[in-house]
Amino acid sequence: MSDERQPSPVVAEEGRDAGVAWHYGDPVREQRALERGTGRVDLSHRGVLRVTGPDRLTWLHSLTTQHLLGLAPGQGTTTLVLSPQGHVEHALHGVDDGTTFWAHTEPGAAAAAAAWLDSMRFMMRVEVADVSDEVAVVWSADPTATHDAAFAVRRAADSLGGAELLVPRARLDEVLTGPLAGTWAFEALRIAAGVPRVGVDTDHRTIPNEAGLLGVAVHLDKGCYRGQETVARVHTLGRPPRRLVLLLLDGSAERLPEVGSALTLDGRAVGFVGSAARHHELGAVALGLVKRNVAVDATLLADGIAAAQEVLVDPEVGLHVRPRLTV
Repeated sequence: MSDERQPSPVVAEEGRDAGVAWHYGDPVREQRALERGTGRVDLSHRGVLRVTGPDRLTWLHSLTTQHLLGLAPGQGTTTLVLSPQGHVEHALHGVDDGTTFWAHTEPGAAAAAAAWLDSMRFMMRVEVADVSDEVAVVWSADPTATHDAAFAVRRAADSLGGAELLVPRARLDEVLTGPLAGTWAFEALRIAAGVPRVGVDTDHRTIPNEAGLLGVAVHLDKGCYRGQETVARVHTLGRPPRRLVLLLLDGSAERLPEVGSALTLDGRAVGFVGSAARHHELGAVALGLVKRNVAVDATLLADGIAAAQEVLVDPEVGLHVRPRLTV
């Protein structure tokens, strides 16, 4: 990758993603570069956790949704912390390096995740730390990317085909080399790929079945964990209460819908809008959670903007085939 640096960000990100570049002057070019497998994105606003100790994988396996026993060094994974009712509370995008489990979280979420995990240590030989002030995340569109500064490199199904480098903040500038892209480009590609962000494209009532997280972040054949009963019941019976959709927004609108704004059909609320961005080919796009019984071909209003749906989670998803009874 070229060492040529780009100028300072033309526009800085605001709101939930404040602290990193939104774009470097040409978000369309940046998106196309990422799709070609070149470019890096500063995600240093995300939280980072470090879990050490010989019991770390056994312990995390017992508490979260993913099968982590025997997780190979360098193998990326995603695992969730659920409430007792099965609602998604935290998402840990992690990788183990053989001695340490590293995970990044949504901005501002690491402290709460670390505090809850620390409260569950009991007699296990583990240590949990929020190292967000020391460790930063950089996403590379090149899936083979690495750097001698990196503590670990994560490659997983939800990293958009690239690689996530967890690096010392003191060396962040060394890693952010070559063509750079902002979060506008990264988010547009993520939304188009149907990859949700916990706390942005979900709410406090979201269960994994609704957001397309089964398999990616939930292992369906592992033992007990908090919230498993809800996940298993909905998976067995099928038809989760809501479903994640990709929204193709009316391009004539000069604005994007606000995160958390209402999705409506015929004047009644049927869901809410998550993240939104302008994609270089699809135009304005967003993710939304909509009630399961809403017709998949219905045109919705997203914060007052007309939106067609593309199905991400089938409204009939689940192992709910029942025998036909005769009398």
